Formats: sequence, C-alpha cells, structure tokens
Amino acid sequence: MSLLLELAGNKAKARAAAKELTVAQLENLIAGFTKALEKAKEEEQAQQEEQRIKSARAEEISRLIAESGLTLDELSALTAPKVGATKGKTVEPKYRLEKEGEIYEWTGRGRTPKVFQEYFDAGNSRASVEIK
Repeated sequence: MSLLLELAGNKAKARAAAKELTVAQLENLIAGFTKALEKAKEEEQAQQEEQRIKSARAEEISRLIAESGLTLDELSALTAPKVGATKGKTVEPKYRLEKEGEIYEWTGRGRTPKVFQEYFDAGNSRASVEIK
C-alpha cells in the first residue's frame, strides 16, 4: 500500500513505474482504479446524505424541544431510566456453612461453591447446612 501512496504523490515515479507495464496491464490497472474511484465517490455521497439526514433530524428535535418549553436537562431527567427499576429482588441465602472461623452462605442457585461442594463430597447432606 505504501508503494501506491508513493506513486500517487509523485507523478514522475508513477510514469516510471508505468513504463514497466504493457498497454493491456495499464488499461486493466486504470479500469480497476476507475471502479475504486467510483465506489469511493458513492461512499462519500452516502456519508454526506446520512449526515444531511441526521442534521435535519437534529433540527427537528431542537424545534420540538423549543416548542415544548422544556430544557435539555429537564428532558433528560424525565427520560432517564429509573435506577434499580430493572433489577430483580435479591435472593436470601438458603445454606450457611462455617469453616475455619469463616461463615459461607449460598442461595442454592447456580453453581455450587467449592466450600459447599467439598462439604457435600465428604458425605454431608444439604439439610445439615440449611438455614432454618
């Protein structure tokens, strides 16, 4: 890619490089570059059109906000999601185990914690650590 950039920036080097190619190769290269140029122009036009649409939408939103009498701060406060509204309730622990002076609690959901799994593997039952 750096060779193309170098040739694009220096016409003399581009002419020198072109002398090494046949007419058919040069025509093929020109056709490829023409297609690349057309595609780049189309993409640029699409970006400009998208920017124009976004600008028009922003102007419309600004007009609606101005007509409503609200400020942006008031609008954002009214439309902000409520904190904690989407969270579920916390689940109380169902099992408690004391090991080496530390107390471990588990809800009984999800993967069994290692300390509980070791306790159960030793032949103890879940009922023996159940919180009543």
